[in-house]
Amino acid sequence: MQNRLGKQARAEVLDVLRERYRSAGKQDKGKILDEFVAVACCHRKHAVRLLRRTGGRERDRPVAARRIYDDAVREALVVLWEAADRICGKRLKAVLPGLVTALEQHGHLNLDPAIRTRLLSVSAATIDRLLGSVRGTASGCKKRKKATKPSKQIAVRTFADWKQPAPGYLEIDFVSHGGTSMEGAFLWSLAATDVCTGWIEVIPLLAREQSLVVEGLELIRRQLPVSVLGIDTDNDSAFINDTLLAYCQAQKLEFTRSRAYQKNDQAWIEQKNGAVVRRFVGYERLCGLVAGQCLAQLFQAVRLYVNYFQPSFKLRSKTREGAKVKKCYELPATPCERLLTHASVAEATKEKLRYERSQLDPLELLRRIRESQAALAALTSGELGNGPERATLEQFLAVLPELWRQGDARPTHRAAPSKPRAYRTRVDPFEGAWPEILLWLQENPEATAKSLLDHLQQDYPGRFPEGQLRTLQRRIREWRRAMARKLIFGCQDGPGVEGSYEAVVVGAARSPEEVAP
Repeated sequence: MQNRLGKQARAEVLDVLRERYRSAGKQDKGKILDEFVAVACCHRKHAVRLLRRTGGRERDRPVAARRIYDDAVREALVVLWEAADRICGKRLKAVLPGLVTALEQHGHLNLDPAIRTRLLSVSAATIDRLLGSVRGTASGCKKRKKATKPSKQIAVRTFADWKQPAPGYLEIDFVSHGGTSMEGAFLWSLAATDVCTGWIEVIPLLAREQSLVVEGLELIRRQLPVSVLGIDTDNDSAFINDTLLAYCQAQKLEFTRSRAYQKNDQAWIEQKNGAVVRRFVGYERLCGLVAGQCLAQLFQAVRLYVNYFQPSFKLRSKTREGAKVKKCYELPATPCERLLTHASVAEATKEKLRYERSQLDPLELLRRIRESQAALAALTSGELGNGPERATLEQFLAVLPELWRQGDARPTHRAAPSKPRAYRTRVDPFEGAWPEILLWLQENPEATAKSLLDHLQQDYPGRFPEGQLRTLQRRIREWRRAMARKLIFGCQDGPGVEGSYEAVVVGAARSPEEVAP
C-alpha cells in the first residue's frame, strides 16, 4: 500500500498530531492513531513510535563508543605479532605477557604504562580484529584457488562407448598378490591390455602407489609395439590422482575412467586378469624383492608367449532374441596377428613384429614360464632347497609328453604325487652344531663336507661318526642351493626383445619409506 502523504507533508502532520497525542486520553489516542494510519498508510505500531518520538524529525543517533584500543596499541601489537613470527591471536594472547617483558628487557620495546596495561588486557578476538588488515597485505601471496578433485576432471567411459577404437587405447588395472589377507606389504601387478587387439603387458610393483604407477606405465609404453593413445582405469585412488592426471596431460594421452562399482565397464582388462595373470601366477601371497624379480622374469616370458602364440576370441556382434542373447565372434587370432592385419598400424611396426615372431621359440618360452612358476611355488611354500633344478630345453622336451599327467601347471597347483614331507623321522645329528658349520661356510664357502666333518670330529670327539658324512653333504648342498636361488632370479632379455628390461620390479631401487602404501 502506497503512502498517501509526501515526506514533507507527513512531517508536518506529525508535528501537529504529536502534541495532541501526548495530551489526549486513551480513547482519543486511539482515534488519533486511526486517523494517522488511514492517512499515512503505515503500520499501527510504527505510527505509535512516530507519535511518541521527541526531539525533532530525525532519529536520534547513538553516541559513538569510545575507542579503547587506539592506533598506539595497534602499532605495538603489530611489533609483537612480527616478533612472534605472525602466529594466530589465541597463541599470541597466551605469549603476550612474557613477550612484552622479554622485548622490554632487551631494549627492543619501551611502552607507555597506559598502553602496556591496555595491551595486556586485549582479548584474542580483538587481536585478530586489530591485525586483520595487516595480515591481508603481509602474506604477499594470493589465496589459493580451491583445488578441483581429479575425478571431476576425468571423463567417464562405459563399455558401450568404445565402439571400434584404434590400437593404442589401453585399459589398466591392479591385480593383488596378497593371498587370503590384504594386511601388510605384498606385490601388485599392473596389467594393461589394448582394447582393439588384446595385446597384454604386465609389470610387477612392490607397492600400490601413484608414482610407481607412472613408472610402470612408462615401462609399458616402451614395451608396447604401438604408441599409447589413451588409458582407461577404474576409480582406484592410485589411478585417480593429480600425479597420473598430470602425466597424461604432459604426454597428451586421453585419460578416462569407468563408473564406480561397474566392473563391466572394464571387461577387457578384467578378462585378462583372470586368463593371463591369475592363470600363470595363481592366488598365493608374494612379497619381497626376490619374489618380485622372479615375477618380472615370468611376465617377460608370458608377454611374448601370449601376445605371439596364444589366440583369443573377439566379440563381433551381440543380438537379443526374446530372452536369449546371440553372440557372434571373430575367428581366433593372436594380438600380433590383429596388429599385422590392422590398417592403421605402420608398415615398419609390422615388419618389426614379423621379425620378432620369427626369432621366438614357443617351447623355450613355455620352459621359461614353467621354471619361473616352479620358483614362485618354492618361494610361497618356503621350500627353496627342494625346488626343481634348472632344466635344459632338451630335458623339458623329453618330459613334455608326460606333463599332462601332473595337471595344470601353476604356483597354486599341488600335483600328484604329493610333495615330500617337511618333517623329520629321526633326530637331526647336526642340530646343535649347525650354527658353527654356517660360520665356517661363511669364512670358506668352498669348503667340502669332508673337511667340515673332520673339523667337527676334532672339536667334538666321538660325537660325529664317519657314517654321517652323507647326511652332512645333503645339508650343505641344500644350503648352497638356497643361497644360489637368491641370485639366479635376475632379469634376462628374451629373444627378440631389444634393449634391457630395466627396473623389472618397479620401485625396487627405492627406499621402503618411498614405496609404503
